[in-house]
Amino acid sequence: MLLLESMIDKLKSTFHNSVDFTVKEISWPKENYAILCYYSSMVNKNDVQNQINVLKVQATMDDQKWTETMAAMKEPFEMAKFIEYICHGETIILLLTEQQMVHLTLPEIPHRSPDEPINEHIIRGSHEGFIENVDVNIGLIRKRIQMPNLVVNKIDIGRETKTAVYYIYLDQVANQQSVLEVERKLKLMQDKTSSLYTAGEVGDYLEECVYSPFPQMLNTERPDRVFANLVEGKIGVITGFSPTVLIGPVTFFSFYQSPDDYNGRVLVGSFYRIVRIFSFITAVFLPAFYIAIVSFHFEVLPIELSKKLRLDISEIPYRPIIEAMILEIIIELIREASIRLPQAIVQTIGIVGGLVIGTVIVNAGLVSNMMVIVVALTAISSYVVPSVEMNMSIRILRFPFMLAAAIAGFFGIVIGSFVLFIHLLNLSSLKSPYFSPIVPFEPKKISQIFVRGPFIKASSQVSSFDPEGSKK
Repeated sequence: MLLLESMIDKLKSTFHNSVDFTVKEISWPKENYAILCYYSSMVNKNDVQNQINVLKVQATMDDQKWTETMAAMKEPFEMAKFIEYICHGETIILLLTEQQMVHLTLPEIPHRSPDEPINEHIIRGSHEGFIENVDVNIGLIRKRIQMPNLVVNKIDIGRETKTAVYYIYLDQVANQQSVLEVERKLKLMQDKTSSLYTAGEVGDYLEECVYSPFPQMLNTERPDRVFANLVEGKIGVITGFSPTVLIGPVTFFSFYQSPDDYNGRVLVGSFYRIVRIFSFITAVFLPAFYIAIVSFHFEVLPIELSKKLRLDISEIPYRPIIEAMILEIIIELIREASIRLPQAIVQTIGIVGGLVIGTVIVNAGLVSNMMVIVVALTAISSYVVPSVEMNMSIRILRFPFMLAAAIAGFFGIVIGSFVLFIHLLNLSSLKSPYFSPIVPFEPKKISQIFVRGPFIKASSQVSSFDPEGSKK
């Protein structure tokens, strides 16, 4: 009895006397000393009690296989294993006399339903979304890919947190070099990381250039988008408690494709894909072009428009670059406030920011009407992108182009474009070219950038790469 009380005190001390850690003596057949342990916040107490009653009956009947059930497993007691099981939401029956432990896999961890992600709405198609439960997430993928060659591998990252990270791919379809690259980087992260909390930390290790403004891994919370990329030969990386799935290798143009492209008609999908590509040019270069024109190149405008524009900006007390910076910063402040504030007052902030501030700042002579139009078009164009990460990249990119235009006009924009193009050529995603199929040049795939082809050949897959074993 002294041993029992000592062990209970030791276990309580190990878990720092947490109020939700339940440890108590229970009766057990053959006069065994037994201790029941679990986190009350992670299990259903009724399920635990029912399973214990079943195991007691089986143990009383001298059934040698009484622990070989779907939910129970018996093994020698080890403190490290014991702690791991408890922290994963399992229930432990500690048999002191035999120095054995029976762990019951009966976790009941709270999670939400797989509703549509709020940041990835589509018009037609599946409205399911990933949640913070990895078993549900993998189930949503397996529901769509009912094939035995769908491989799911797991690696625990973080010496302290032991966060489960899963990488998933189709065997004989995914490029084996990309799979090995993912494994190598995850193992490198395993050796160097003490804790892991978000999918973004995994993305930092998987990306080739973390300081690039362009994301090299596609983030999504949509099972149908993951399904489409897996059958193209790409790899999905899922963290244990995040609804975000990282997909790679990807190209720059992967971020401008949407599930809506393939849920609608060919012409409609192609038209909006072209609109998205055009929106990148508008969002990055439009403010810079305006600044270059009003600062250095008024002669490119028609005479009537030039006169009106000169009259409009004649009373602005500073250079166009300052004018553009003021409006761009206001737009970013409104956007950030809209994200952080409760939904009930977001529309109010939008109205106040868009109408009141916009009207007052023009009437006060701080910015011109044309600059308001340019910045508004730029903001709208940046939000056309289906990817949140690429959306952020575009908003950052326009600032250096605005500075280049303010310093050297069109020549500065050309130099900046060369630097941007060279940077895109040097980027890679899991050792695959980021700017494919333009570089390396693949004429047969160029049309996929702008056109959503009809899916009339069952063996064809629309992809920017040539994964090993895939049919073309």
